[in-house]
Order: sequence, then C-alpha cells, then structure tokens
Amino acid sequence: MDRGAEDLQFLGIVGIVGEAFKILRSFAKLLGAVTLSLILPLCFSILGNERITREFTWEQTEFFTFLAAYVVFVLAFSLLSTAAVVYTVASIYTGKEISYARVMSILPRVWKRLMVTFLWFFIILFAYCTAFVFVIFLLIFMAKGNKLNLAVFLFGLILITANFCGYVYISMVWHLACVISVLEDKYGLGAMRKSKDLIKGNRITALELYIVYLIFGGIIGWYFTYDVLQGHRHGVGSVGRAAYGVLLVGLLCFVNLMWLLTQSVFYFVCKSYHHESIDKSSLSDHLEIYHGDYEPLKNSNIQLEDLYASV
Repeated sequence: MDRGAEDLQFLGIVGIVGEAFKILRSFAKLLGAVTLSLILPLCFSILGNERITREFTWEQTEFFTFLAAYVVFVLAFSLLSTAAVVYTVASIYTGKEISYARVMSILPRVWKRLMVTFLWFFIILFAYCTAFVFVIFLLIFMAKGNKLNLAVFLFGLILITANFCGYVYISMVWHLACVISVLEDKYGLGAMRKSKDLIKGNRITALELYIVYLIFGGIIGWYFTYDVLQGHRHGVGSVGRAAYGVLLVGLLCFVNLMWLLTQSVFYFVCKSYHHESIDKSSLSDHLEIYHGDYEPLKNSNIQLEDLYASV
C-alpha cells in the first residue's frame, strides 16, 4: 500500500479494491498459481453442480451421497483458498520470502483453524435460523384469528427482512473472522468475537464489499445457467456453450480471488480504524506456526505499515 497506517482507516470500498488490484498486479504469477490450484476447482464445482444434477437420474441415496461429497469438497477448497490468499498477503506485508511451495505447505495446518471458525459460524447461524423458524410458526398460529391476519402479515414481512439482514451481518463477521483465524492467535468463537469488534465503524464498507461480491457472483451464475446450461434453448451451439463456460468459470475465479484479497486488505483497514498496531516481527513469528517453527506472539497488537515497502 502506498499509504501510512493512519491513512488506511479512511479507505472505502474503492480504495480497498484498488489496493487489492495492486497486490494482484505485483504478485500475479504466485496468485495465478494459487487460483489454478484451489480457486479454479472451487468455481468449477460451484458452476458445474447444477449441470451434473440436471443431466443424471439420481436414486435418493445416490443424490444425498453426492450432495454430501459436494458440500465437503466446496467447503474444503473454500477454506484452503482463504488460507492460501490470506497467508500470501500477510507474507507480502511482513516481507517474508514467499513462494507457491511455501504457501501450499502451510495449508495442512491452517485449515484446521478455519474449520473450527466455520463450525462456530454454522452453530450461530443454525441457532439464528431455528429461532426465526420458531417465531414464524408462532405467527402462523396467531394468524388463525382473522382480526390479526393483516397485522401478523405485516409483522412477518418486517421479520423476514430483519432476518435476512441478520444473516448478511453474520456472514460478514464470519468472512473477516476467517482472516483473523489465519493472522492472529484467535480462531473459532474467539475469532468471531474479534471480527464483530473489528467490523464496528466499518459495517457499511463491509456490506458494500459483500453486496458487490454477491452481485458479480449472481450475474455470472445467471449467465452460466442461461448461456451454458440452457444455451441450446436459445440457439447457442456446443462450441459457443463451451466457450461461454470457460469464460464464466474464469470470471468467477477472478471474482473469488478479488474477494479474498479485499477481505485481507479490509482486515488491515479495520485494525487501522481501531488504532490497533501490528508489529511485523510478531506477525512474522505467528506465520511461522504453520511451518512448525512456533514463537509466541510478542503482543496482540500489530502496527500497520506500508504493505508494499518490501516490494
């Protein structure tokens, strides 16, 4: 970054995306290799899942077996992609020697922390959705009285909207908690709590980043369904469908890579906003945990300096 620590706190969505592009441009070869190894299989499975389920006739047991395997595959590559990109950005920041082999070597250690964080996210989300369903059933029961129907209906709409907003907020907290799980000595519920604290004051920026990510991902998914899965209905030939498929998978890879890069930069922005310092040597020591050379963190604060000072 071409900014001092104090300036980072003023970065909005445009500035964060700009910093992510700088990282991508400066380390395109390394990030390209990570993308081909981890993000490409993830994106291919996401877009190809609907095609597979459409074209095969599944028995119930086969379907649920495939669904379980699919969820495990997507979750595994999602966590590994997060670990690889976040670790790469942190290594760039600390000035550590970074290579494709070094990045891949840390994955067996990092994914466990991210898995614990994901499990806590799942537990929180499950409890949240369960409470919502309980309230909905309660409203349906109350709606048996005709005089309450309109009021219950309006309250139900408000509740559904609030529930969706809550889901988005929990998701944003989890995504930042994944970065924390890699860069700090916190993971699981501790990372979720730290993420909730860090995101304060930057909720709008976090929401903007998340919405942009969902929009681009949604558009790519829609075009893939329209031009690839249903392309024959719209006069798109086999060659055209294949070309669209390759293009859209590539675009989704780029979107997911940029999402992980922006989340890494956003972490530093949040740290700067709350005036939490990070010492490069402490962060460097923490990263060595994943290579088996553990040194306790000297302090939990990290001083933000120029990310590109070492470039």
